[in-house]
Amino acid sequence: MQRTSDVTATEHELRGLFLLGLDGDAPAYHRFLQRLTLLLRGYFRHRLNNLPDEVEDLVQETLMALHAQRHTYRRDQPLTAWVHALARYKLVDLWRRRSRHEALNEPLDDEMELFGHTDDRVHETQRDLALLLDALPDHQRLPIVRTKIDGLSVREAALATGLSESAIKVGVHRGLKALALAWKKST
Repeated sequence: MQRTSDVTATEHELRGLFLLGLDGDAPAYHRFLQRLTLLLRGYFRHRLNNLPDEVEDLVQETLMALHAQRHTYRRDQPLTAWVHALARYKLVDLWRRRSRHEALNEPLDDEMELFGHTDDRVHETQRDLALLLDALPDHQRLPIVRTKIDGLSVREAALATGLSESAIKVGVHRGLKALALAWKKST
């Protein structure tokens, strides 16, 4: 039962972000793509254990297809089924290109599988990055978070934080240097 509720929550979250993106909310669309990237990576990695080099290519191909075909999404339909179909087509295309007969025996139709696996290494990296960012002073942490993570422009970050545009640029530059140094010390 837990898995079904997780899939339902994922559908609700992704669909909300995607619809906002379709309506012109660029930050929501960016968050949608980031979240979906993790799910696609887990989905493809689960199916391509013996072809790890193909995973990132398929993730990118699926995201590009989704972006190019986003106008075909019917708002009254579940987003997960639509995304699953795109991902499945990309997987079949790979198998056809590679002419791997044994790969054709893999099940294709469990759409819950797309939303049941994530890339745990990404979550670990995000946790580590959050810890390193928390150690930075606000005048370095906020510019990095707003520009590099949230995807805001320098001007938008300045408006959001109350800092000047030059303070945002300096904060990002010095903050990234501090992060690199902290990362070196931690490894």
